[in-house]
Amino acid sequence: MEEKLREECGVFGAVLGTEESAGVTYNALLALQHRGQEGAGIAVLKGGDILYHKDVGLVSEVFSGRVLDRLPEARMAIGHVRYSTTGANCAANTQPIVTEYLRGRLATAHNGNIINASELKRELRAAGCGFAATSDSEVISSLIAYEALAGGPIEEAVVAAARRLRGAYSLVVLSSQKKLIALRDPWGFRPLCIGQNEHGVAVASESCALEGTGFRFVRDIAPGELVVVGEDGTVSSRAALESERRGLCIFEYVYFARADSALDGLPVYEARMEMGRELARECPAEADIVCGVPDSGLAAAAGYAQQSGLPYVTGFVKNHYIGRSFIFPSQAQRDVAVRLKLNPLSTVEGKRVALIDDSIVRGTTAARIIGSLRAAGAKEVHFRVSSPPFRHACYFGTDIDSEDHLVANRHSTGEIAAQIGADSLGYLSIQGVKNACKGSALSLCTGCFSGEYPLEVGRPEGKNQFEHEK
Repeated sequence: MEEKLREECGVFGAVLGTEESAGVTYNALLALQHRGQEGAGIAVLKGGDILYHKDVGLVSEVFSGRVLDRLPEARMAIGHVRYSTTGANCAANTQPIVTEYLRGRLATAHNGNIINASELKRELRAAGCGFAATSDSEVISSLIAYEALAGGPIEEAVVAAARRLRGAYSLVVLSSQKKLIALRDPWGFRPLCIGQNEHGVAVASESCALEGTGFRFVRDIAPGELVVVGEDGTVSSRAALESERRGLCIFEYVYFARADSALDGLPVYEARMEMGRELARECPAEADIVCGVPDSGLAAAAGYAQQSGLPYVTGFVKNHYIGRSFIFPSQAQRDVAVRLKLNPLSTVEGKRVALIDDSIVRGTTAARIIGSLRAAGAKEVHFRVSSPPFRHACYFGTDIDSEDHLVANRHSTGEIAAQIGADSLGYLSIQGVKNACKGSALSLCTGCFSGEYPLEVGRPEGKNQFEHEK
């Protein structure tokens, strides 16, 4: 597990009146790249057949101009960017997952994590289903295909399959029945929304992907809601799944979602600003200036400065061109690697700095950032975090698979401050982060902070459970 939590996955689907769905989906995946950098894929429906290309890598690496040109012109397409919360990072586990069955073919893109996936996989194997990958998303796609064998509209098979799933799933399914289907789990763990323009309809994990591809955001898809888009662009929807509790992942607002998105009625940037204001109320600092850690801490830092009355100062220049090729061959290089990505400015020299970031997971990166500020002449560094301490595993798509990895479970706040080299350390409370997000239409899952989840987790399977199955 890295210092920053990872961004699960992003999904997109479009039905257009023109045969440009592959290109539109490619652009949408670029807008969703922050949600997953391990793999990408696009599937299109052409003449009743589903054709696709997917691989490991960034969107621009997987889809060179030549590869994109080889995808046929089509009116219906779905796409996916992946970070692996279940199953290894390999080409077989990239999405969309394409599944063939006796009555046709379907492609499935999934954002979330299914906690009873191994149990379902064993049942499907006993029924004669084969598996080529090691992800819970393949289990979902196979389960839909299995339910589809009964006949009837494909959307009913999607709902029947979903009723057997426990966990987080925002699904986009493309069917050879010439339908695009979107379904959000009844708890609402992961976001999903719908947009429209003069050419057609699209669904996406975040509104930034709609707006970035020329669609007007229409609304969020409600928890448990099924949306079906026909090949002519007609849209139907209904409440298909029910739950007494809701639980949008709080970390969508804290870090995962792009700042220009809005989730369930609340703009992400506004939520992060308010987290900074709440943090300033709860954890004031005797400082001269406020700085944010780019990019995830900037909005909260602006809110902190606004509430505290301290001047907001740019403290770092970020190198946006390092990319995934950035490696650390020796420990000495790892120790100073943060300077290649974040280089402090002279604005901090001689100043007491209130440094704002969204989270601490292990503390290693925070220590390096604080060390670089001191090397640049900062007099004091008071570290403030716009979320509560991580103390519990997440079973719904966030990369916290073991509580042993979390520094807040091994050390007190004072000990963490000493470990990272801060003069003081303060976290936003659970109530504070809830207050900051009170504009959300949904209740929030704060299980990674509190250990309380919207559904009973029982004995969940580990992140790489499928890797060890025979």
